[in-house]
Amino acid sequence: MTQDVRILNTGSLLELQRRLRAAGGENIRSSMQRRIRRAAEPLRDDLQDTMRGLGIRSQGRRTRPGGPSMNSRPLRATIADAIRISVRTSGNPGATVWIDKGRMPPDFKNIPSQLNSGRLRHPVFGNKRRWVNQYASPPWWDQTVRSHRPRMESEVARVLDDVRRRLA
Repeated sequence: MTQDVRILNTGSLLELQRRLRAAGGENIRSSMQRRIRRAAEPLRDDLQDTMRGLGIRSQGRRTRPGGPSMNSRPLRATIADAIRISVRTSGNPGATVWIDKGRMPPDFKNIPSQLNSGRLRHPVFGNKRRWVNQYASPPWWDQTVRSHRPRMESEVARVLDDVRRRLA
């Protein structure tokens, strides 16, 4: 799973960045960054909502039910809180929506990609001799991104056109 989404038109953004620097338009640049971030925020919010409401089912119990979870960290909320937006206007310009693995516990780092594939395999209460499969509706990340991509691309194109008009 690609864990980030990049909406960019590198050629246009780089050319626009050079023109912004030449014009000294610092407030135009900050306005452009703010508007690109605003274009990406609905995607981030929808990804977070999708993760928080993601149905995860087990393979079925063959033995008696277990007790309360030893893990006090809620899986879905932890992953949802790690979804971030980054906007750059220099270097490799564009907007990136990604999962910040640094904001997740070490044992959660691969779980988003496993859930996106539809299957999460893990030891039962940390017991490495007993494993269980859990299933999610795949691909939660890809479907959400696909539904937002046209809106984001048109919004970023509109922002770039507005900035070009202001510089002309």
